[in-house]
Amino acid sequence: MTRIALWIEFFLIFVALPLGYRFSPVRIPALPLLWAVAGYALWQLLRDPKFDRARLWNIGQLPARLPAILAIFAVAAFALWLGVRRFAPDLEWSFVRTHPAFWAVVMVAYPVFSVYPQGLLYRAFFFERYASLFPGRWTMILASALAFAFLHIIFRNSLAVALTFAGGLLFAARYAETESLATSSFEHALYGCWLFTVGLGQYFYHGTIASVGSALSP
Repeated sequence: MTRIALWIEFFLIFVALPLGYRFSPVRIPALPLLWAVAGYALWQLLRDPKFDRARLWNIGQLPARLPAILAIFAVAAFALWLGVRRFAPDLEWSFVRTHPAFWAVVMVAYPVFSVYPQGLLYRAFFFERYASLFPGRWTMILASALAFAFLHIIFRNSLAVALTFAGGLLFAARYAETESLATSSFEHALYGCWLFTVGLGQYFYHGTIASVGSALSP
């Protein structure tokens, strides 16, 4: 694929699509669209003979990184809870308190139906497909994080963009370190589930909390 073609593809997937979704007058379910684009990414990866398919899971990398992942998460989770408690106390644990059964469903479904497809698109595919456009480890990590954050303009609030940029840096760096989508997705799921649990989920979905399809997209 030529460099120009790669830039066009990059622009269409990671810039034009989020912008089109953000300003579309028609409300489109987010998850089916994510699955469609992630499906395209998976198809491209599987037809690439140079791509190591082990990276699509490679869970053997997780145990050695688990202590560091949990330590960073503990600090970040505490900081997020303090922020909610200080600046938005009405939101604290709101999802758990008002919709406990649905919260339990989200805790199980979100990592499978939202986190992994996002990791496939913004980590595995992004790193493999656009290495020539963003040469260098940290250039690629930054580009991945910026694209991941830009996706979240669809939620029409700056908090979603800011938090996903920070998370995108962490998840992309973890993928670059481990070449394990299982490891980076596990870390991503921790933070996403915590955002829903602590009360910030309303910044990461469209419509009412009863809309399952819209609620699984941080």
